[in-house]
Amino acid sequence: MKKVLMFSYSIIAYLIGFASLLLWIISVSDLVPEISIDQSPTLPFHLALLKNFGLVLLFGVQHSIMARQSFKKAFAKFFPKPIERSTFVLISGLLLVFLVWQWEPIGGSIWKIHSGSILYYMIYVLFFAGWSILFISTFLINHFDLFGLRQTYLELQDKPYSPLNFKVFSFYKHVRHPLYFGGILGLWATPNMTATHLLFAIGLTAYFIIGTLFEERDLKKEFGKAYVDYQSKTRMLIPFPKRIKP
Repeated sequence: MKKVLMFSYSIIAYLIGFASLLLWIISVSDLVPEISIDQSPTLPFHLALLKNFGLVLLFGVQHSIMARQSFKKAFAKFFPKPIERSTFVLISGLLLVFLVWQWEPIGGSIWKIHSGSILYYMIYVLFFAGWSILFISTFLINHFDLFGLRQTYLELQDKPYSPLNFKVFSFYKHVRHPLYFGGILGLWATPNMTATHLLFAIGLTAYFIIGTLFEERDLKKEFGKAYVDYQSKTRMLIPFPKRIKP
């Protein structure tokens, strides 16, 4: 029964995490006004700026702390180890929903490309390409391990958990973190860049960069020289220009 409950918990966490990603994408797409982050401002500029900074900080600190090995070891002392990743996904999903829901509009327009032009459709091609790269990258890693389902499923089957192997293929031949690259591309590729959207994109891009640096440190500890060699010849977030190993 305990294993069934853990697996059920991981399914709920997965659904919430996945739904939060879809909400995030729709909120910056400028295609569904009711869900868009671009609403009418309700707070003075300085208060909106402070609130938005706090939202990004809350989201970033949670990710950075819960993704570290020290937290994972501490978590395993009090809770079943197989649900650690699902708990990360659950809390991350809830905080992402909270971030989008509470994001404070500040108005203003940086650029606006009217519908019907070739550039308008080209930007949306980049937008959907970015989010496609993000989702495809989760499957290249192991989608169900990344979202915590594999861990509890193996426990349900009475099978030991085996860590994922370090492999370089597909997108990973061109950039070390295609998942983050796709997210950044999706954030910035918009035909209607408002000041609200710009602040949102800057805040989450900063989180991506800082989170990537922490993740790089963990990957070097886990995979050693193999990852250091990979770093020397592959870009971290932007796949061009191609890095040539001396």
